[in-house]
Amino acid sequence: MRSIKIGTRNSPLALWQAREVARNLQNRNFITDITPIVSTGDKNLTQPLYSLGITGVFTKDLDIALLNKEVDIAVHSLKDIPTELPENIEIIAVLERDYPQDVLVRKKESISLDLKDLKIATSSLRRRAFWQKEFPGTEISDIRGNVQTRLKKLEENDFDATLFSLAAIKRMDLNIDYEQLPMMISAPAQGVVAICGRADDAEIKEIFKEINHRKTQICIDIERNFLNTLEGGCTAPIGAFAEMNDQNEIRFQARLCSLDGKNCIETDEIFQWNETENFGKILAEKVLNNGGRELMMEIKNQLK
Repeated sequence: MRSIKIGTRNSPLALWQAREVARNLQNRNFITDITPIVSTGDKNLTQPLYSLGITGVFTKDLDIALLNKEVDIAVHSLKDIPTELPENIEIIAVLERDYPQDVLVRKKESISLDLKDLKIATSSLRRRAFWQKEFPGTEISDIRGNVQTRLKKLEENDFDATLFSLAAIKRMDLNIDYEQLPMMISAPAQGVVAICGRADDAEIKEIFKEINHRKTQICIDIERNFLNTLEGGCTAPIGAFAEMNDQNEIRFQARLCSLDGKNCIETDEIFQWNETENFGKILAEKVLNNGGRELMMEIKNQLK
């Protein structure tokens, strides 16, 4: 039996994700081999993400390894994968979503401060804008690196708190205090581990049919189609989260904000899912027709 080579970034969180995929394969009696690859996004820890030509910054090096057949699959946090994939690469499976939420982590000295008085560190356009929507005028600094690096920077620098994906904290089993943030809407596909493969590798695609979590796939397809329709190749503060119940009913919440958080368009809809309609595109077009088109143009001009 062939050994399945798993490509991954070499951060602790990425390696956890690769091991989770390996565990799924080993439970089905496949042999696995994890191959860590340093990504461009991990090499440059000084520039904010939005100035790096963000599309694919964490996936490009793994894409190259996959296309060169150095690995059989590449494992990613799905929110890092661009909505437009390179030729001959496709998402062949997703694991069940676990923790999609954003959470706040403070340094000890800032425990008593109100949310509105915190100095926040984040390089995410979405987190910046959504925070400023609630707390205008907040002092926000850039912060880059994996979870451990950012926790270290939080202690060493002059800001009070930073924001993480709850999935990162839970998967790393970190013993740190955090606060839920109900006013945040997750990045599309946040909290989902994705497996990419070559479109022409029928054997690998067949193996992962059984591993793919169907309900998660349906929800993230809606979220990513929403993102793709809105973006048009531009990075913007966009949140989108779909949940599906046992009756195939979807609740979809989404938000598009200006960079400063002052102008936001939101949607919160419940609908019956079917295979024929592209709900993500339909919902995004509603937002675009409700002022989103002008807002996206404004964001593109500001990011030039």
